[in-house]
Amino acid sequence: MSARDLLDSIEPHFTKGGKLEKYYGLYEMVDTFIYTPSDVTRGTTHVRDGVDLKRTMTFVVIATLFCVLMAMYNTGYQANHAMELMKLDKIDNWRSIPMMIFGYSTMNPLSNMVHGALYFLPIYLVTLAVGGVWEVLFATVRGHEVNEGFLVSSMLYTLIMPPDMPLWQVALGISFGIVIGKEVFGGTGKNFLNPALTGRAFLYFAYPASMTGDSIWVAVDGYTAATPLGIAATGGIEAIHAANYSWMQSFLGFEPGCLGETSTLAILIGAAFLLYTRVASYRIMGGVFAGMVATSLLFNIIGSDTNPMFAIPWYWHLTLGGFAFGMVYMATDPVSAAMTDTGRWVFGGLVGLMTVLIRVVNPAFPEGIMLAILFSNMFAPTIDYFVIQANIRRRMKRHA
Repeated sequence: MSARDLLDSIEPHFTKGGKLEKYYGLYEMVDTFIYTPSDVTRGTTHVRDGVDLKRTMTFVVIATLFCVLMAMYNTGYQANHAMELMKLDKIDNWRSIPMMIFGYSTMNPLSNMVHGALYFLPIYLVTLAVGGVWEVLFATVRGHEVNEGFLVSSMLYTLIMPPDMPLWQVALGISFGIVIGKEVFGGTGKNFLNPALTGRAFLYFAYPASMTGDSIWVAVDGYTAATPLGIAATGGIEAIHAANYSWMQSFLGFEPGCLGETSTLAILIGAAFLLYTRVASYRIMGGVFAGMVATSLLFNIIGSDTNPMFAIPWYWHLTLGGFAFGMVYMATDPVSAAMTDTGRWVFGGLVGLMTVLIRVVNPAFPEGIMLAILFSNMFAPTIDYFVIQANIRRRMKRHA
């Protein structure tokens, strides 16, 4: 039976008037994500375009596919590599059953992919299930349909999780992100904070042991490995090279880190797709990049005898931590970012500046992109306000 036949067989139960009418919105979201919907906009409209909310969100999900593939492969590779170093022949949990078929060799791409998928998929499925319940609940109470916005939030949230994250904390984080970060403000299109980042920020401050330290980046019990960004925070570039990490390795993503943030190459492929489809703003991406380069060059010029982060060049900031992922997928959120063209440049520049500022000046928090985006989200309306007021003043002078 094909997926289309399966949906057709269960459709009478989910459509309005069926036994599962309250889940109609969730069914419609899945159906329209995969297939072209037969219904069209009803009533008077003043804008007609082929790109609607469904298609926009679908494009974002498609743009993350290379990050998803790299997340699974690198997670499995890091785990298999750790097992080889520890001379372990198997893992002591339920994942050992399917891995009996593929083994634990870093030289076997299929073993790396499957082993990583056994960590990625549970986190994603828990995120999808728990977040979907909240979406259906709020949609039922408010009397509107579930839209495709949650598919994007669930994917992005999963990709910024450590591979060894406890699943109950994953559920708690996405609950906070969806409810407090989005639904209390009215739902999709009305939130001023990015829901995925809101959930991650909640977990970082509520359960720091699960979000920081050296034991959470490689999914093997008893093995510790610092991320290159964590190494740079204590020893600078020299420490990164001493740990046998090259810039190209960091660019490709073969290093410990969050699931989908390690590969700058995979992220940039997604960025090219988003820019080609005009889903993401090149002004925001350009502003983030320019702000990061300018601030890092300034710190390079100032220098420091006690803080090695002052000497980190801009091209290392690009590949370290979650900077590239935040620049492409998080900062470009059209709801929580600035709306005006000039405001997007300013908003992006503020994100880039704050990221490097937090990384360099704040020794307790080497990863700065998350807080930088959330901080800039709060100032996005203010940025737009001043841009609009400046335009009004210029027009008044021109026509005075």
